[in-house]
Amino acid sequence: MKYRTIGTDPANRREVSVLSLGAMLFGTATDEATSYAILDRYVEAGGTFIDTSDNYAFWENGGQGGESEELLGRWRRSRGIGDEIVIATKLGARPLAPGTSYTDNPEGLSAKVIRESSERSRDRLGLDKLDVLYAHIEDTKTPLQETVEGFAELVAEGTVGLLGASNHWIWRVERARNIAAAAGLPGYELLQYHHTYLRRRTDRPSPLSADGDLGATSGDLLSYVRADPSLTLVAYSPLLRGAYTRPDKPIDEAVRLPGYETRLTALHEVATELGATLNQVVLAWLICGDIPVIPLIGASSPAQLEESLGAVDIELTPDQLAKLDAAG
Repeated sequence: MKYRTIGTDPANRREVSVLSLGAMLFGTATDEATSYAILDRYVEAGGTFIDTSDNYAFWENGGQGGESEELLGRWRRSRGIGDEIVIATKLGARPLAPGTSYTDNPEGLSAKVIRESSERSRDRLGLDKLDVLYAHIEDTKTPLQETVEGFAELVAEGTVGLLGASNHWIWRVERARNIAAAAGLPGYELLQYHHTYLRRRTDRPSPLSADGDLGATSGDLLSYVRADPSLTLVAYSPLLRGAYTRPDKPIDEAVRLPGYETRLTALHEVATELGATLNQVVLAWLICGDIPVIPLIGASSPAQLEESLGAVDIELTPDQLAKLDAAG
């Protein structure tokens, strides 16, 4: 395994594995025994960065979520896991009532929600301190000042370490960080967005915004991260849920931009040169690109996880990186 440091504050920065494991469906679609097997193998391989949310996975049973955090808490206790494993969670998108969703009834990012939801997450996970806490989705009804101060209070109290944002407009992230900096408060340092080798359209409406897909990585976001080394980009769904390799999973129209076939050809050529799978080359490209990215991978079986773990040891040559970058 390889590692990198996240965060700038000496009191809260952590060294984490360059491959993060998503626990979204653990405890719901992925049963407990299988979830434990995946988690055990990930840790055995040197993985130290696990991702979840307080609303995972409410859509599986029409509830409000929390099953993933609860399973991780049981797994931690059963294995004697301490602070050597960094667990990131999120708040803001938990439905306020069963049968509703984050699109029509989200908890939001008020100071009250931030405090109460983070306390519930700590309880479910069995943690005194959340190493990483994300603002999961936009909340335009709550003043940014209140959200920034709400998160900062928890950091000051020592119950939260690093802060992050996911599925936000970049201008809102920057505005929130400016508010924090002006007040001498901690701001967002991790950004979690959808990012993969094939370029994704950002102008298509999403459930969260009619103006465009808030979760998709844009040129603005990549430029932002490139210009500020203190930021860490975590890429969710980097493997397009199997679409790179599975004939039964067609590539979504959102990533069928002009030139996507040229990029796929380059991907195939590099994979053949390396004797690797397409998925492994995508992950290796994210890890060792000019903007280092932490891929957030999912797995429904230990075998799926094994393929992703193999990507960490792949060293792309400068020529291979250039070929992948220039395609399309």
